[in-house]
Amino acid sequence: MGKVLRKTLDGLYLGSGILAALFLIAILVLIVVQMVARWTGETFSGAPDYAGYAMAASSFLALAYGLNGGAHIRVSLLLTALGRYRRFGEIWCFGVGTYLSWFFAYYAVKMTHGSWKWNDISQGQDATPMWIPQTLMLIGAAGFLIQLAAITIKTYQAISTGEEVV
Repeated sequence: MGKVLRKTLDGLYLGSGILAALFLIAILVLIVVQMVARWTGETFSGAPDYAGYAMAASSFLALAYGLNGGAHIRVSLLLTALGRYRRFGEIWCFGVGTYLSWFFAYYAVKMTHGSWKWNDISQGQDATPMWIPQTLMLIGAAGFLIQLAAITIKTYQAISTGEEVV
């Protein structure tokens, strides 16, 4: 069962990373279209807003993928100084990270639901319902929470069995 769950989660993180990359490409396309519109004397209203939404989506969707690939910056100076207690430092760090990301994901759900419930729209010319870009942020935050929780559990299991924590 563990291997199936691991493959499923890895697929989830990979899909999230692919979506993040697609949103980066969308930013590029929006910028190029806006440049062409300016050169031709046309206007592309809402382009900066859409680029901002794509940037937020890309940033949040890439969190779990980056953590799964080990791309996040880890400051291990203090953990190294803990010596034989490093494992407990690791579990504490991942536990605190999981706790904080749970709060972020929880309030992202509340914010997105509130925007949907109150029909909140953006202040720009595009008048986009805010729950749409907020949903992408929520998905990224939830994926990051799941990844941190999985790493916390894996680290705890490694401590319990005496394995090396990676």
